[in-house]
Amino acid sequence: MLHIVDAFSRIGEENAFAVLGRATELQRQGRDIINLGIGQPDFKTPDNIVDAAVKALRDGHHGYTPATGILSLREAVAADLYKRFDVEVSPELIMIVPGGKVTMFMAILMFGEPGAEILYPDPGFPIYRSMIEFTGAKAIPVPIREENGFAFSADETLSLITPKTRLLIINSPANPTGGVTPKAEIDKLIRSLENFPDLAILSDEIYGQMTYDGESHQTLLAYPEIRDRLILLDGWSKTYAMTGWRLGYSIWPKPLYDAARKLAVNSFSCVNSSAQYAGLEALTGPQDEVQTMVEEFNRRRKIIVDGLNKILGISAATPKGAFYAFPNISKTGWRAKPLASALLEEAGVATIGGPDFGVHGEGYIRLSYANSTQNIIRALERIELFLNEHRQS
Repeated sequence: MLHIVDAFSRIGEENAFAVLGRATELQRQGRDIINLGIGQPDFKTPDNIVDAAVKALRDGHHGYTPATGILSLREAVAADLYKRFDVEVSPELIMIVPGGKVTMFMAILMFGEPGAEILYPDPGFPIYRSMIEFTGAKAIPVPIREENGFAFSADETLSLITPKTRLLIINSPANPTGGVTPKAEIDKLIRSLENFPDLAILSDEIYGQMTYDGESHQTLLAYPEIRDRLILLDGWSKTYAMTGWRLGYSIWPKPLYDAARKLAVNSFSCVNSSAQYAGLEALTGPQDEVQTMVEEFNRRRKIIVDGLNKILGISAATPKGAFYAFPNISKTGWRAKPLASALLEEAGVATIGGPDFGVHGEGYIRLSYANSTQNIIRALERIELFLNEHRQS
């Protein structure tokens, strides 16, 4: 019998892909399924970006690139960050990676080991906890509470830091809640982190360009006092509707950059070269389609929140960022995962149960409004009809 290392008994997964697989299977069986489960824009990648990738292939960009990414793309990332946030980042600290998860993987591998503790948002992106436990470190959930606007609390976060804490993971705008942590709360956290100089920080800012109601994204790059221990995660998947291109980037403190480069060499060698040229065009070309997409998400956000709040037993806080609603379903009498499963199998609506995002996710389900307005309205009608017919005591 083959025996793999014990670490694999601790590794989890992202259930959104399991739901996507089941939804796809039901569709193959002829079912009409509305997928509000997967976090993927329903827009196509803008034509200028696709054309840039095709041109790169026709121009002969078929080979390896440096493991850290082509210099022109790293320079474009630096220029984009300066334009958006007025912060300077050296291209020599930027790494191009195949999607956002790779940065999580690398950072958690660097700091996770038996005896270490890593703090992560809960409810939060499930890969955080999965990778922490894979390394043998102890995963410490930082509660993300509805009554706090689904923003993290600086005081509560700080109270969880111990001498064993090696890494703190922050995500704003957040998946799955759509929460945006106010600048004042981030300021408070950063000031107090001066008391923990050996604590690394991973800031997941993949939804940074998707904020609403006058909110603005506060990048942690704006705090020079933590730049020597800050790892930033961002990319193209959400902003430019490029999920399948598998293209992201990370920014590393200088002492960690070569370790990240070696991980790249040992795992994926380099990112697909034509995808990198597509990413270059995305950053340097017209940005009007990004604005159009965010404006459309904003319209859908209002529709889905209003619709959810009209359903008996459901209350939905208004998300300030990303493209997710995270309604409270506790008054329906259902537990979250059974409800999500029943909505898919019986009502034909794919959602994700809150516990798939952590222990504090019970009582909630996640719905992505990165789908058409028509489908969102149809899904809300199905959810309401299902709950009216299957109300739990």
